[in-house]
Amino acid sequence: MILTETPRRKLVTQLVTWGHWFALSNMILAIAIASVYIFSSPAPETPLGIIYLLSNWISHIGFLTFFGFIILILPLCYLVPNARTVKVISAILAAVALAMLGFDALLYNKYGVHLSFSTAEMLRSEANVARSVFSWQRWAFFFLIFLFWLSAQLVLANALWKRVARLQKRKLALPISSFFVVCFVSSHALHIWADANLYHPIVQQDDLFPLSYPATAKTLMSRYDLLDRDNYEQRLELQFDDRVSQINYPLSPLYCSVSGQKKVLLLVNTDAPTSAFQAPLAHSIPLYAGQSSSADNQRSYLFGLPELYHSVLAKETPILLDLPSALGLKVGIYASELDAGKQSKQFSQQWSDFEQGIISAATHLAVGFTNSEQLSAILATPQVMQQYQVLAVTGNDHGGNSLFSNTELFADFASSEDLAPTILNLLGCNAPTQNYSTGRDLSHPGRDWLVTTHERMVIVMQNDKRIEVSSNGNSKVYNLLSGKELADEADTRLLSQAIKRLSSFATNP
Repeated sequence: MILTETPRRKLVTQLVTWGHWFALSNMILAIAIASVYIFSSPAPETPLGIIYLLSNWISHIGFLTFFGFIILILPLCYLVPNARTVKVISAILAAVALAMLGFDALLYNKYGVHLSFSTAEMLRSEANVARSVFSWQRWAFFFLIFLFWLSAQLVLANALWKRVARLQKRKLALPISSFFVVCFVSSHALHIWADANLYHPIVQQDDLFPLSYPATAKTLMSRYDLLDRDNYEQRLELQFDDRVSQINYPLSPLYCSVSGQKKVLLLVNTDAPTSAFQAPLAHSIPLYAGQSSSADNQRSYLFGLPELYHSVLAKETPILLDLPSALGLKVGIYASELDAGKQSKQFSQQWSDFEQGIISAATHLAVGFTNSEQLSAILATPQVMQQYQVLAVTGNDHGGNSLFSNTELFADFASSEDLAPTILNLLGCNAPTQNYSTGRDLSHPGRDWLVTTHERMVIVMQNDKRIEVSSNGNSKVYNLLSGKELADEADTRLLSQAIKRLSSFATNP
């Protein structure tokens, strides 16, 4: 008995083969379009984060495209007996799907969100604006672009159909499918590990691509004692985003008055710590200033915000300088190289003008980043000590920093972020400190802890302990004076409160 393939079965076989190659071609196009998501987001800073990004990009977009082929095009190959009809319908579906992907990519590039029911209201508002602004010529132009895109899909479909017999002979199915499977499995395996360890460079990519639901296995891992669920929940509570893209500064408008009779002078010694310096000021406390550069050092003092926010402060004006100036006080700042943002330079002075303004008491608020000689010369002037409430930061014998003052300080230790709120309160401004700074007012009793950052680490200090928290929630406790690591458990309640305060200015999309 001789078995022959019927024309219908042969057509179905050709259509299915053609459909796979058509899906692969559109998969490549979709991956190219999805590169917009990658370029719209900060690149991961670790090799593991980059590996996950690339594998997830290829596998997730490839999966979405292939899934679309399975549910939309493959049934046509079996149900529709006409090849031309299948090709036309498939081209239309592919053109619409890729156009929607492109629209979603542009939406993510502009607003940081994807197409969803939650963004429907925003899209409706944008559509109303577009209808009122766009002319019919522009709408016609968009329609022509889509027609061109649809034509390209039709050309692609026909070109593949003509070569389906030749493509069928190529043994590429196994290596291509293996490549996508490896990317798919590795990306989900990496995410399971990252989710369990709160590895931020990977976890922060969860919302990068549309319809992305990376695999997790916390319940399964905890069931087999591969994950301490209590420890995980504690670290999750302390997790923070150490990459700020936008800032809300100040949190709300500041309404306060300042006194024209009060004058405040802040001097920060920029020389290496020296034990030879003796500040003629009655009060002193240790001061933590762990900034990575002189620019970060200046911004911490002027803005009252830690290093975490410095990259997004370039276009902002420090409240410490702007508010007194707007209320009529004379403000001056000196630094051999002022690098605290363009807006701060409007208050910059040469040393001679800065010094003269202080000696004559014409300047109400003076902030100087000085060397030891300049610092000593100012503090040795009797009228300065009489006219000004003085705050001076200099090195101490232990290699750290000390804050000296001729006014009482209600704290056992301080950070550089505490100076801005302290100075504004000394000038008479009683606006809520938390609206413009993560620091505290040292001129009045207040909270007994401080929070700051150094590089990618959150640092919380209370009593004689320094607690360091990494972005994945892991914490270590050190003795504040000796620097030795302690076996003590970190105070989760305190850390949660401190990180909430620290993160209050971040407005990541």
